Amino acid sequence: MSFLAPTAFAFAAAIPIVILFYLLKRRRVVKLVPSTLLWQRFLAETQASAPFQKLRKNWLLVLQLLLLTLVILALARPFFAGKTAAGRLIVVILDASASMQSTDESPSRFERARREAFDLVNSLHETDQMVVLLASAHTEVRQSPTSNKAALRRALQSCQPTDTPTRLTEALKIAHPLVKDRRDAEIHLYSDGAAPDLTEFEFEGLNVVYHQVGRRALNVGIVSAEARAHPEDPRRRAVFASVFNASSNNVSGELELRFDGTFVETRHVELGPRETSPQVFTVSQEKDGVFTLRLDVADELLVDNEVQLASLMPKPVNVLLVTRSGGYLERALRVVPNLSLTVAEDIADGGANYDVVVIDDVLPSSWPAVNTLAVRSAPTNWVQVTGRVEAPLIVDWKNTHPLLRFVNFDEVQIAEALKVRTPTWAVPLVEAPDTPLVLAGELGRQRVVWIGFDTMQSTWPLRISFPIFVANAIDWLNPASARASQAMVRAGDPIRTPLSGSATNAVVQLPDGTKRTVPIDPGQREFAFADTARQGVYKVDTGDGESWFCVNLLDPAETDTTPKSELRFGRYARALATTLKPANLELWRRLAAAALAVMMFEWWFYHRRTA
Repeated sequence: MSFLAPTAFAFAAAIPIVILFYLLKRRRVVKLVPSTLLWQRFLAETQASAPFQKLRKNWLLVLQLLLLTLVILALARPFFAGKTAAGRLIVVILDASASMQSTDESPSRFERARREAFDLVNSLHETDQMVVLLASAHTEVRQSPTSNKAALRRALQSCQPTDTPTRLTEALKIAHPLVKDRRDAEIHLYSDGAAPDLTEFEFEGLNVVYHQVGRRALNVGIVSAEARAHPEDPRRRAVFASVFNASSNNVSGELELRFDGTFVETRHVELGPRETSPQVFTVSQEKDGVFTLRLDVADELLVDNEVQLASLMPKPVNVLLVTRSGGYLERALRVVPNLSLTVAEDIADGGANYDVVVIDDVLPSSWPAVNTLAVRSAPTNWVQVTGRVEAPLIVDWKNTHPLLRFVNFDEVQIAEALKVRTPTWAVPLVEAPDTPLVLAGELGRQRVVWIGFDTMQSTWPLRISFPIFVANAIDWLNPASARASQAMVRAGDPIRTPLSGSATNAVVQLPDGTKRTVPIDPGQREFAFADTARQGVYKVDTGDGESWFCVNLLDPAETDTTPKSELRFGRYARALATTLKPANLELWRRLAAAALAVMMFEWWFYHRRTA
């Protein structure tokens, strides 16, 4: 047991005073009476000359001493402290993702997590050290190792929640070297558990103390949204949205669509427990603008109830097909809507007069500098060919990529393919056991799709997926589509826009209307702005005209606000949520209550004796 106010024991000097009052004789009042016959015993006491009397057994004295002792102990504020070793290193990871704004805790999950982190700071020994990390889309080191409690409190106070997804992997990667090979080191994670896969830490043996925050899931949110050209009428737009109910109750609300602030349509939405409802709006559009989807529903998280979608008017795409035979590829290109096709056997001027160049098993005299779809042909700086593969078997394809939307490769057979290593600039979309078959990525500012086999030596052109893939590829390679996709930014990811002038500063207008001037380095070909922790519309003026970007959350893991009772690090390792145990428990309230009870009993006992 320890005492927060040990100086209160000075009041113990009052104990002898109480005893002294009981040692003193009572002063008698002189009264004149006609006879002293009945007062002989009291007369003898009056004649005693000693000022003090013998201390007799008196229950009132015992009760008063007990009352005084309890009051003194209450003033000294005794407490029991948990047993912790000194000299520890504690790494605090404070989850600042969007789901931590949920109001099932008062006033929010983030504020409760911060309060618990403050309590941990108060419990530190003088020789302990603490590190504060703020984890959201990117991890920030808010305080390096220190024992200064004031600095730690300031670091925690400066932390604020964001509208971004949770990426605890980055935070744990920063914390791991600090606690590695230290038995006295701990990682204290304050989170609701809405974290992506953490399997890479399965065998690291991290000493994670998981403080679960959150009590329930009462939330409905927009988890995906997109504005695309209508497949039957390019002048109209189709706005897609998916609404997810993360709660265990039936929920109803209104989904409203606006274009540049003008009301377009509203729709009633009813969702069962854990149900997702797809919604499609078909609207006319005459100019570039921003669609806003707003969900009006009673829930505990507001950040996922609104989404902004950049929508640019479709423009004709000029395509150059470099081929010697044409065939199925030319036929697939001619059915793509809003496309102007030119067929040639070679490239002139690097294809500068075209938006997209398609190379069909040809080695041109010069390689294009524009976005390119290349079939079984590539310069050496694109891919490194190491051989050939006979009859490669397709084992996997990424149907989540825009190029493979509605595309599958079931029963597609290939006679021969080039064997290459996956370059750093591309991701494999279709794979065989020994080589990637389709690659896509950006090389500098040029988008490239590379197919490693001759489509005419495969059964792919005979499948409906082939013309769908060609249409997807042209849409992905179209510079206008690329600009539209770049205008859609996930919260926490940087905004990027090309630079063509000699501007030295860029002016960024944030969603709340404030403007920020950002310097541009000389010779920089691209402007990047990373402070996108808040969702909304950002406007960027680099001197070449103003461009706008829509930053959204759109993350099902954040919308699902169900608190997780454990974090899994792979198949075997896991961290269970901590349970509350009394630590630094003060006893003064109990002592004060006991003193009050003794005082009431002493009052009753005194009046009972004197009645």
